Amino acid sequence: MAKIIPFKAVRPTRDKISLVTSRSYDEYSPAELASQLDFNPFSFLHILNPAYVNQQKAGLEKRFKLVAQKYRDFKEENVFVKEEQPVFFLYEIETKNQTFTGIIAGTALEDYRNNVIKKHEDTLQYRVELFKDYLHQTGFNTEPVLITYPENAELSEWILAKKQLESLYEFSTTRREKHQLWKIDSSEEIAWLQEKFASIGNLYIADGHHRSASAELLYQQDKNSENENLNYFMSFLIAENNVKIYEYNRIIRDLNNHSKEGLLTLLAQNFWIKNKEQELWKPTKKFEFGMYLDGEFYCLTLKNQNGFTSVLEQLDAQILYTQVLEPILGIEDLRNDERIDYIPGKQSIITIKEVIDEGEFEIGFMLFPTAISEIKELADNNLIMPPKSTYIDPKFRSGLVVYEL
Repeated sequence: MAKIIPFKAVRPTRDKISLVTSRSYDEYSPAELASQLDFNPFSFLHILNPAYVNQQKAGLEKRFKLVAQKYRDFKEENVFVKEEQPVFFLYEIETKNQTFTGIIAGTALEDYRNNVIKKHEDTLQYRVELFKDYLHQTGFNTEPVLITYPENAELSEWILAKKQLESLYEFSTTRREKHQLWKIDSSEEIAWLQEKFASIGNLYIADGHHRSASAELLYQQDKNSENENLNYFMSFLIAENNVKIYEYNRIIRDLNNHSKEGLLTLLAQNFWIKNKEQELWKPTKKFEFGMYLDGEFYCLTLKNQNGFTSVLEQLDAQILYTQVLEPILGIEDLRNDERIDYIPGKQSIITIKEVIDEGEFEIGFMLFPTAISEIKELADNNLIMPPKSTYIDPKFRSGLVVYEL
């Protein structure tokens, strides 16, 4: 039984929406970032990087305080407005290949603690504490946790009907994405949505495990402040069949002192190997792995596809780790070993080829994307996926909706 709440959101004014919102800060190249900060005074990036104007080098605490001040400046300049009453939003992202539609709401930390909201990824404590400090110092969050719910016919019909109405915002980005936002402020619709989610049961975190963990840590630190907003964190709730799951491919700097022939001999113990030569080949089904080595692509097919005792053991990312990366290539720590790096499956396979051909890396492995059913089964069994197993769309625009703490 999941609880969602409306909240008094802060959002850009209608005339500035396309100027304010941005991609996540770390998605910008240095040149892109400089261009936005130099020529767009309304970009939310100015809030995220307030020291840019004076080229200041600030410590974390000072930087967070500058972020809070710049956010207040945007509000005082009426770049942002605050809802007078708590609301939900319906948000749609239309890309070239897919449309994503979900509900922006507050989700309960109590549900997070009690595993009504389920997790499948581990978190790094320093990242959790860093973002907790950021939330504490700035007093706001604009990065919702992406949460999936089982397909629900009534919710789907309601969303379809809502989309026929005029939206609050409609704008496009330079990446040719179209964004629309509808406000849900009637007490009847709010109560109906809360009732529907209360009847759904479990929700599943798709992306944002660190953000939800930071919200919990912030509550533990500041719970005596009697700030009701600390009991919830902002989420983007989307039907599980409306998310797009990509794999994270692996590139390794060396062969761990193996020759090419010796490596292929070791791989042949557990995989059927087919040389695809110059074909830009990637896996087409589970238990298949792509490999790029010495200018050629290979198809690796797991020989023994039975006998697994858990969903974690039969996860392709785990199979690659336990049968190739750790025993053969000597990669034990997937998070911190400097010999391994990751490329999202959203990027072209040509990227892997180019990076390896340049010589910094020697071998690459391509995986088949994890299914949503596997993610849910892992979460249901309190199991944790290997690091960098999934890259999930959609991605939320920073500065579109702000949850104040």
